[in-house]
Amino acid sequence: MSDSDGGCCRCCCSFIFTLGLTALFMWLSLRTSNPKCSIENFYLPSLDTTLKNPNDTTLNLTLKLENTNKDKGIKYDAVKVAVSDSQNRNHVVANVSVPGFYQGHKKKAKKNGTGTANLTVASQVTSNNGMRVFWVDLSTSVKFKIMFWYTKKHKIRVGANMTVNATGVKVERKGIKLKSMASRMGSFCVVMGSLLNFLVFSLLHF
Repeated sequence: MSDSDGGCCRCCCSFIFTLGLTALFMWLSLRTSNPKCSIENFYLPSLDTTLKNPNDTTLNLTLKLENTNKDKGIKYDAVKVAVSDSQNRNHVVANVSVPGFYQGHKKKAKKNGTGTANLTVASQVTSNNGMRVFWVDLSTSVKFKIMFWYTKKHKIRVGANMTVNATGVKVERKGIKLKSMASRMGSFCVVMGSLLNFLVFSLLHF
Protein backbone atom coordinates (compact mmCIF):
# COMPACT_ATOMS: atom_id res chain seq x y z
CA MET A 1 0.00 0.00 0.00
CA SER A 2 1.43 3.42 -1.01
CA ASP A 3 1.87 6.32 1.42
CA SER A 4 -0.94 8.19 -0.30
CA ASP A 5 -3.30 5.25 0.16
CA GLY A 6 -2.33 4.96 3.81
CA GLY A 7 -2.86 8.66 4.40
CA CYS A 8 -6.27 8.52 2.73
CA CYS A 9 -7.24 5.55 4.90
CA ARG A 10 -6.13 7.36 8.06
CA CYS A 11 -8.08 10.48 7.07
CA CYS A 12 -11.16 8.40 6.36
CA CYS A 13 -10.94 6.64 9.73
CA SER A 14 -10.37 9.95 11.50
CA PHE A 15 -13.42 11.42 9.81
CA ILE A 16 -15.59 8.44 10.74
CA PHE A 17 -14.33 8.58 14.32
CA THR A 18 -15.09 12.30 14.62
CA LEU A 19 -18.49 11.84 13.02
CA GLY A 20 -19.28 9.00 15.40
CA LEU A 21 -18.31 11.01 18.47
CA THR A 22 -20.34 13.98 17.27
CA ALA A 23 -23.38 11.80 16.71
CA LEU A 24 -22.92 10.22 20.14
CA PHE A 25 -22.68 13.58 21.92
CA MET A 26 -25.74 14.87 20.06
CA TRP A 27 -27.66 11.72 20.97
CA LEU A 28 -26.72 12.02 24.63
CA SER A 29 -27.72 15.69 24.71
CA LEU A 30 -31.16 14.80 23.36
CA ARG A 31 -31.67 11.95 25.82
CA THR A 32 -34.58 12.49 28.23
CA SER A 33 -35.45 11.16 31.68
CA ASN A 34 -38.99 10.54 32.85
CA PRO A 35 -40.16 12.59 35.83
CA LYS A 36 -40.01 11.12 39.32
CA CYS A 37 -43.48 10.66 40.82
CA SER A 38 -44.48 10.07 44.43
CA ILE A 39 -47.47 10.23 46.77
CA GLU A 40 -46.68 12.71 49.54
CA ASN A 41 -50.01 12.78 51.40
CA PHE A 42 -53.06 10.54 51.40
CA TYR A 43 -56.28 10.65 53.40
CA LEU A 44 -59.38 8.49 53.13
CA PRO A 45 -61.88 9.69 55.77
CA SER A 46 -64.12 6.65 55.43
CA LEU A 47 -61.38 4.54 57.07
CA ASP A 48 -60.77 6.99 59.91
CA THR A 49 -62.05 5.22 63.03
CA THR A 50 -61.65 8.41 65.08
CA LEU A 51 -64.51 10.08 63.22
CA LYS A 52 -68.05 9.84 64.56
CA ASN A 53 -69.47 9.85 61.04
CA PRO A 54 -67.02 8.03 58.71
CA ASN A 55 -69.30 8.27 55.67
CA ASP A 56 -67.28 10.96 53.96
CA THR A 57 -66.81 9.78 50.36
CA THR A 58 -63.86 12.03 49.54
CA LEU A 59 -60.31 10.91 48.96
CA ASN A 60 -57.51 13.48 49.20
CA LEU A 61 -53.93 13.10 48.07
CA THR A 62 -50.88 15.14 47.17
CA LEU A 63 -48.64 14.25 44.24
CA LYS A 64 -45.02 15.24 43.88
CA LEU A 65 -43.61 15.43 40.36
CA GLU A 66 -39.91 16.10 39.84
CA ASN A 67 -38.24 16.96 36.54
CA THR A 68 -34.64 15.76 36.86
CA ASN A 69 -33.60 16.87 33.37
CA LYS A 70 -30.95 19.59 33.47
CA ASP A 71 -32.02 21.48 30.37
CA LYS A 72 -35.38 20.06 29.27
CA GLY A 73 -38.86 21.13 30.35
CA ILE A 74 -41.83 18.78 30.60
CA LYS A 75 -45.39 19.42 29.44
CA TYR A 76 -47.88 17.11 31.16
CA ASP A 77 -51.28 16.03 29.96
CA ALA A 78 -53.85 15.44 32.70
CA VAL A 79 -52.27 13.28 35.42
CA LYS A 80 -54.64 10.45 36.36
CA VAL A 81 -54.35 8.51 39.60
CA ALA A 82 -56.35 5.36 40.35
CA VAL A 83 -56.48 3.82 43.83
CA SER A 84 -57.42 0.13 43.72
CA ASP A 85 -57.73 -2.84 46.02
CA SER A 86 -54.76 -4.60 44.37
CA GLN A 87 -52.20 -4.32 41.59
CA ASN A 88 -54.61 -6.21 39.33
CA ARG A 89 -56.92 -3.19 39.65
CA ASN A 90 -59.98 -5.44 39.88
CA HIS A 91 -61.88 -2.96 42.03
CA VAL A 92 -61.22 0.78 41.96
CA VAL A 93 -61.59 2.71 45.20
CA ALA A 94 -61.31 6.15 43.62
CA ASN A 95 -60.03 8.07 40.61
CA VAL A 96 -58.25 11.40 40.91
CA SER A 97 -57.29 13.70 38.04
CA VAL A 98 -54.87 16.63 38.11
CA PRO A 99 -54.99 19.14 35.21
CA GLY A 100 -52.05 19.20 32.82
CA PHE A 101 -49.28 21.75 33.30
CA TYR A 102 -45.76 22.75 32.24
CA GLN A 103 -42.73 22.10 34.45
CA GLY A 104 -39.34 23.71 33.93
CA HIS A 105 -36.02 21.85 34.07
CA LYS A 106 -34.80 20.74 37.50
CA LYS A 107 -38.14 21.79 39.03
CA LYS A 108 -40.39 20.08 41.57
CA ALA A 109 -44.16 20.47 41.83
CA LYS A 110 -46.75 19.34 44.35
CA LYS A 111 -50.31 18.92 43.14
CA ASN A 112 -53.35 18.29 45.30
CA GLY A 113 -56.14 16.07 44.04
CA THR A 114 -59.57 15.00 45.28
CA GLY A 115 -61.73 12.11 44.20
CA THR A 116 -64.92 10.33 45.20
CA ALA A 117 -64.28 7.05 46.99
CA ASN A 118 -66.27 3.85 46.67
CA LEU A 119 -66.81 3.13 50.36
CA THR A 120 -67.87 -0.46 49.75
CA VAL A 121 -64.66 -1.35 47.92
CA ALA A 122 -62.51 0.53 50.44
CA SER A 123 -64.06 -1.26 53.41
CA GLN A 124 -63.71 -4.68 51.77
CA VAL A 125 -59.93 -4.41 51.47
CA THR A 126 -58.44 -6.87 53.97
CA SER A 127 -57.52 -5.22 57.27
CA ASN A 128 -54.58 -6.40 59.35
CA ASN A 129 -54.71 -4.70 62.74
CA GLY A 130 -56.29 -1.68 61.10
CA MET A 131 -53.76 -1.62 58.25
CA ARG A 132 -54.93 -1.86 54.66
CA VAL A 133 -52.79 -2.09 51.53
CA PHE A 134 -53.93 -0.30 48.39
CA TRP A 135 -52.42 -0.07 44.92
CA VAL A 136 -51.82 3.43 43.53
CA ASP A 137 -51.52 3.73 39.76
CA LEU A 138 -50.50 6.96 37.96
CA SER A 139 -50.70 7.49 34.22
CA THR A 140 -50.15 10.46 31.96
CA SER A 141 -48.51 11.53 28.69
CA VAL A 142 -45.68 14.04 28.50
CA LYS A 143 -43.80 16.03 25.90
CA PHE A 144 -40.23 17.18 26.52
CA LYS A 145 -39.23 20.70 25.57
CA ILE A 146 -35.75 20.82 24.09
CA MET A 147 -34.74 24.43 23.40
CA PHE A 148 -37.61 25.75 21.26
CA TRP A 149 -39.36 22.57 20.21
CA TYR A 150 -41.27 19.69 21.78
CA THR A 151 -40.77 15.97 21.35
CA LYS A 152 -43.61 13.63 20.53
CA LYS A 153 -45.74 12.42 23.43
CA HIS A 154 -44.46 9.68 25.68
CA LYS A 155 -46.78 7.63 27.87
CA ILE A 156 -45.88 7.23 31.53
CA ARG A 157 -47.35 4.67 33.87
CA VAL A 158 -46.05 4.16 37.39
CA GLY A 159 -47.43 2.57 40.54
CA ALA A 160 -46.77 1.24 44.02
CA ASN A 161 -48.38 -0.38 47.03
CA MET A 162 -49.45 1.97 49.81
CA THR A 163 -50.31 1.00 53.39
CA VAL A 164 -53.09 3.00 55.07
CA ASN A 165 -53.69 2.92 58.83
CA ALA A 166 -56.88 3.07 60.92
CA THR A 167 -57.01 6.87 60.66
CA GLY A 168 -57.17 6.75 56.86
CA VAL A 169 -53.68 8.13 56.19
CA LYS A 170 -50.63 6.44 54.68
CA VAL A 171 -48.25 4.82 57.14
CA GLU A 172 -45.00 5.90 55.49
CA ARG A 173 -43.89 9.35 56.59
CA LYS A 174 -41.83 9.90 53.46
CA GLY A 175 -43.33 10.08 50.01
CA ILE A 176 -44.16 6.79 48.33
CA LYS A 177 -42.15 6.53 45.12
CA LEU A 178 -44.13 5.26 42.17
CA LYS A 179 -42.09 2.90 40.01
CA SER A 180 -42.24 2.53 36.26
CA MET A 181 -44.54 -0.09 34.77
CA ALA A 182 -42.52 -0.22 31.55
CA SER A 183 -38.92 -0.12 30.40
CA ARG A 184 -37.18 3.22 30.84
CA MET A 185 -36.70 5.45 27.84
CA GLY A 186 -33.11 6.03 28.89
CA SER A 187 -32.22 2.35 28.48
CA PHE A 188 -32.94 2.62 24.74
CA CYS A 189 -30.54 5.56 24.53
CA VAL A 190 -27.84 3.63 26.36
CA VAL A 191 -28.18 0.71 23.97
CA MET A 192 -27.96 2.97 20.93
CA GLY A 193 -24.92 4.76 22.35
CA SER A 194 -23.19 1.45 22.99
CA LEU A 195 -23.91 0.28 19.46
CA LEU A 196 -22.49 3.50 18.07
CA ASN A 197 -19.29 3.09 20.12
CA PHE A 198 -18.96 -0.48 18.92
CA LEU A 199 -19.38 0.62 15.31
CA VAL A 200 -16.69 3.28 15.61
CA PHE A 201 -14.32 0.85 17.35
CA SER A 202 -14.86 -1.77 14.65
CA LEU A 203 -14.18 0.69 11.82
CA LEU A 204 -10.93 1.87 13.42
CA HIS A 205 -9.70 -1.71 13.82
CA PHE A 206 -10.90 -2.96 10.45
